[in-house]
Amino acid sequence: MKFRFMPALLALSFLSGHVAIAADAAKHPALNVKTIDGKTFDLAQEKGHWVIVNFWATWCSPCLKEIPDISAFVAAHKNVSAIGLDFEEIEADDLKSFLKQHPVGYAVSAVDVYNPPKDFEVPRGLPTTYVIAPDGSVAKRFMGPITGNDLEKVLKDAGASGT
Repeated sequence: MKFRFMPALLALSFLSGHVAIAADAAKHPALNVKTIDGKTFDLAQEKGHWVIVNFWATWCSPCLKEIPDISAFVAAHKNVSAIGLDFEEIEADDLKSFLKQHPVGYAVSAVDVYNPPKDFEVPRGLPTTYVIAPDGSVAKRFMGPITGNDLEKVLKDAGASGT
């Protein structure tokens, strides 16, 4: 397994708190990935719902800390879904084994670190999270760990409840 990007990503992932980055509201990213359970996640099919797109890795402590918050947020908001994009070099069986030990309440896909989804910036640190509005635009991008309160604020600022 190669870990060429790991030291830089690891250093950035330990930033205290998170950095909210102003999003280009006109951007409507596309994302179509195969999930670890063999299904397809197509962001275009989620139009009309809020979607959390979360770049993370199994070795990233802040990423693991936010998974329960994202899972609980999705479970509590019927108009919100999420996709976890595992951004590391990992074998599918290893990721499946990890997910059995660390359950996630939303879809997960392993993405190629050398060919990441084109409509999203290559993460400069992990976790990196995008909140996609019901119209398909990027409502907010966060670099660093997030909480349910952070997600609730995005919906509130947009005048939505997600429920």
